[in-house]
Amino acid sequence: MSRSLNKVMLIGNVGNDPDVRTTSSGTPIANMSLATTRKWKDGSGEQKEKTEWHRLTVWGKLVDVVERYVKKGDRLYIEGRIEYSESESDGQKKYWTNVNVFEMVMLGGATGGGGGGGSFQSDTSSSSGSKTPEPDKGLPWDLKEPPF
Repeated sequence: MSRSLNKVMLIGNVGNDPDVRTTSSGTPIANMSLATTRKWKDGSGEQKEKTEWHRLTVWGKLVDVVERYVKKGDRLYIEGRIEYSESESDGQKKYWTNVNVFEMVMLGGATGGGGGGGSFQSDTSSSSGSKTPEPDKGLPWDLKEPPF
């Protein structure tokens, strides 16, 4: 049997307050950006830094959590799948990479302070039933140490 996997895991800071809307069929949707930054020293020992911006889309009941609790600057761990799309404007094609989020853990504020966090799953994942997302009792790892 042949299998494939399309899964992305990111830890970063929310770049904008979520934009929450409802589709014409009544499905809630939230869009936001997430910044991930890496730092390294180049060959001459100079400190370098690069920030990557990721476009996130959240669907279903997980949108309720995003709308109530997530704001610009918050630190999140997300899991999702990558989707590519294209659009045309003024005769020019534009290509988009998007992460459809199906799980989210709130890691506290951008400064690392604040309370704990909560883990939430989208109702669009492969699990059966459509329960309202509930925070986990604990996080999947100690916040003092990254999960890798």
